[in-house]
Amino acid sequence: MSDKSPATPVDFWFDPLCPWAWMTSRWVLEVQKQRDLDVRWHLMSLAVLNEDKLDELPAEYREMLEVKAWGPVRVVIAAQEEHGPQVLGDLYTALGTRIHNQDEGPGKETVAAALKDVGLPESLMDHWDSTPYEPQLRASHKEGIDKVGQEVGTPVIAVPGPDGEEIAFFGPVVTPAPQGEEAVRLWDGTLAVASVPGFYEIKRTRTKGPDFSNL
Repeated sequence: MSDKSPATPVDFWFDPLCPWAWMTSRWVLEVQKQRDLDVRWHLMSLAVLNEDKLDELPAEYREMLEVKAWGPVRVVIAAQEEHGPQVLGDLYTALGTRIHNQDEGPGKETVAAALKDVGLPESLMDHWDSTPYEPQLRASHKEGIDKVGQEVGTPVIAVPGPDGEEIAFFGPVVTPAPQGEEAVRLWDGTLAVASVPGFYEIKRTRTKGPDFSNL
């Protein structure tokens, strides 16, 4: 019998379009190199999150949601439903690398190339304009957002709190993605605040945009 402690479960909800979720996800994977984490990927959707408040949004952001945000998440949820949730991590890495690091944007060619990168069939692109898996997409989104409330976005992460119950947060939002010991310090701090009953928020105004230079 092994005395090894079980891996720490980490549930991570992402929309592939979100640059902040992308950097947070790379931080989690950096921590995983140094700590025993069981990272479980889940899909959420900025389009679903904002569909009831489009009239309140700036025109440029509204156009992004209406034109660019639906196709990628439809393809990703189809990949999950037809090939299993285990494909999400590698597919997210392929998508994020192309969309954010390589600045290819979230168009059809980018998503099709990401599918090819991870050996998934191009036929998944048939879900771009509509998908029978929209109920599953909305259910995955709801699972994540219900843990943190409606007034947040992506990423959402859930980690063990006091007595092992799951505690979820929006964030951490950080740029650039921490590396090495810095990544582990932020991880330890995340677990520390999750361990405090009644802790909800630390926040300051962002003064720097997404920085992918170290990814």
